[in-house]
Amino acid sequence: MLKALIIGISGQDGSYLARHLLGLGYHVTGSSRNDRPFLNLDRLGLSDQVEMVRLDPTDTMAVTQLLERVRPDEVYALSGLTSVARSFADPAGAFAANAGATSAILEALRANRGIRCFFAGSSECFGDTQMPANCDTPFYPRSPYATAKAFTFWQVRTYRQAFDMHVSTGILFSHESPLRGADFVTRKIISSASRIARGSDERLSLGDISPIRDWGWAPDFVEAMHLMLRREQAEDFIIATGRSAPLAYLVERAFAVLGLDWRDHVDYRNDAPPTNIVRRSYADISATQDRLGWTARTDVDGVVDRLTQCEKAGEPG
Repeated sequence: MLKALIIGISGQDGSYLARHLLGLGYHVTGSSRNDRPFLNLDRLGLSDQVEMVRLDPTDTMAVTQLLERVRPDEVYALSGLTSVARSFADPAGAFAANAGATSAILEALRANRGIRCFFAGSSECFGDTQMPANCDTPFYPRSPYATAKAFTFWQVRTYRQAFDMHVSTGILFSHESPLRGADFVTRKIISSASRIARGSDERLSLGDISPIRDWGWAPDFVEAMHLMLRREQAEDFIIATGRSAPLAYLVERAFAVLGLDWRDHVDYRNDAPPTNIVRRSYADISATQDRLGWTARTDVDGVVDRLTQCEKAGEPG
């Protein structure tokens, strides 16, 4: 039986990845920083199937000891601050949570050779993309979060090349699910539209709705993470759908699938956006399709439809 350690199992990606790996017959150990981390696993009905531990992923010794105890075949490093907005409130903390954890995990892996590891990267590293971005596209980070993620990408690549380690980064574009935090805009849109469809007279208030993103489905994306570690040769890949759309399109569709015209229920601002906001995000998925053999099954239309269905049924996706 293959064994996997998911560092940062409590988020949407960690929870769906645990479900995917358990379905493949893996023994799964998951870690989180705090004592109440496993609500998403509860929602997926997985809490009694996963060995759960508390871990500070920035503590090299603690990570090393956990690797020595668990002896996983695969490690998935998914922990860290994921909010661009919160990274501006605490830039040093954002860097420590992301770059510090990556450095600690890499050092622990260097002391425990033979373990493969996936690191979660971010499309925020690219900043605005005029053309679809691939793993060789220059980075232009516009936030403390993106800066930390740019550092982790190069740190992982350096360890892979210098120490011949099977470590790789999946550069993740926007991906959604019912397990996404309620403070993310997609959840806010879907929840408000659903309440309005049930008779609420509320109005949805949004900021600028013109930014363009590649919107994917988190349960699809975790399959790509696993495939990256099953390759004999470690390589970085873009994990995205290859189709981008403005936030306005997502808003329009979210209301349309419920039989509503979004213009009757949404207020938004046309202010000039802050210069640190990424305006356009496009993904080049050709290498992912050709060399990894993975293509997302769910694009932005499917994402909105499935989020709406799950919201209505109260299901976790």
